[in-house]
Amino acid sequence: MIGTVNRILLAVAGAVLLAAGVVLLTAVRPLGGRAAPLLSAADRRRYLHAEGWWWALIAALVVCVLLALWWLLSQLKSARLRTVAVDTGDGGFAVLRGRALADAVAAEAGALDGVAGCRVVLRGRRGSPALRVALELESHAVPADTLAGLAGPVLTHARTSARLPDLPAEARFKVASHRARRVS
Repeated sequence: MIGTVNRILLAVAGAVLLAAGVVLLTAVRPLGGRAAPLLSAADRRRYLHAEGWWWALIAALVVCVLLALWWLLSQLKSARLRTVAVDTGDGGFAVLRGRALADAVAAEAGALDGVAGCRVVLRGRRGSPALRVALELESHAVPADTLAGLAGPVLTHARTSARLPDLPAEARFKVASHRARRVS
């Protein structure tokens, strides 16, 4: 969702800056030329004595500032899950570091046949985490076998060791780049 918000804000900011640039470069109305003031003396007197529109302008600016702060804070928020709540079986919960679970899954998935590299990110909420696994396959690897190895023993081991029966995972495959062999 934040990617969509970023694209919309970028498009709106670009359109506003483009319009401002065209107005300034062409010096058309409302500027009336480069030396003319933006508001004439009569306009300034009329707008300064108006009662209701100042509050609407201030409210709109406050809303814009609050939306800008929300956007800034959402940019700083990490998408990774730091901790996972694990049911201990006796009515209590233990805390498992998300990085530890991700590293364990990455080590097991990286040991599968035909896997050149593996990155695992734990996402979601503390009570319902989800894994995103990015596997880099070697040229001789069979994706179906690698997926079966990942979905079978690797994720089963992660689910049982963390006591998370519902641990969804998303796997993305990429073939490792390799140079062609030289034939002599």
